[in-house]
Amino acid sequence: MIVRNLEEARNTERFVTAANGNWDSTRLSLAQDGGKCSFHITRIYEGTETHIHYKHHFEAVYCIEGEGEVETLADGKIWPIKPGDIYILDQHDDHLLRASKTMHLACVFTPGLTGNENHREDGSYAPADEKADEADDNKPL
Repeated sequence: MIVRNLEEARNTERFVTAANGNWDSTRLSLAQDGGKCSFHITRIYEGTETHIHYKHHFEAVYCIEGEGEVETLADGKIWPIKPGDIYILDQHDDHLLRASKTMHLACVFTPGLTGNENHREDGSYAPADEKADEADDNKPL
């Protein structure tokens, strides 16, 4: 059994911050923990816009706190996001995530992340079988 505390994990290498300052994420469960997914608590900071396009991962995102919106780039559709909402990137959706109030999100990725991923220029993470730290060239989000 694995038991972790969010605040304690924020003081370890499991706490990851975007180079551009748009977000931070605490990776409470990662691929190396033995599961087939990873679980993160992510904060998207007020007034930011983040381009994301997970080509090799599926993600489900549950809003705990804050407000914002998700825009799918293929069709320009915008969904408001508030506490209690979930959005699921089941089609590898290329999207923009905007926070009007700092958002606290519970995120599940499959396959699970290693914790070393950095968003590539196109908004994606490297495939799980690619070495994340080399493939991404540490490009900021």
